[in-house]
Amino acid sequence: MYVVLFEYSAPLEEVDYVLPDHAEWLARHYAKGHFIASGRQPSNDGHVILARAMPRGLLDAVLATDPFAMNHLVRHQVLEFRATRTAPGLCRINEALAG
Repeated sequence: MYVVLFEYSAPLEEVDYVLPDHAEWLARHYAKGHFIASGRQPSNDGHVILARAMPRGLLDAVLATDPFAMNHLVRHQVLEFRATRTAPGLCRINEALAG
């Protein structure tokens, strides 16, 4: 699994202008099963995406198509981890525990 931390590199007004396109991008990747959760940080200086386990190259390709990234509005950091424990409701998305 991955935690993707996005830090805005442009004023919030510019980020918000691209927000509808970003929301469509998120919806596509939720529908494909790539993302588990996402949201803006309370500080309003970035956002976070929790992504399913997938090959890192696929995640990088997905992130490269984010309208925020394509418009150079964010920098991101990807943290990979292997969940060894999850809440019962999340067990079906945790490949490490499934099976």
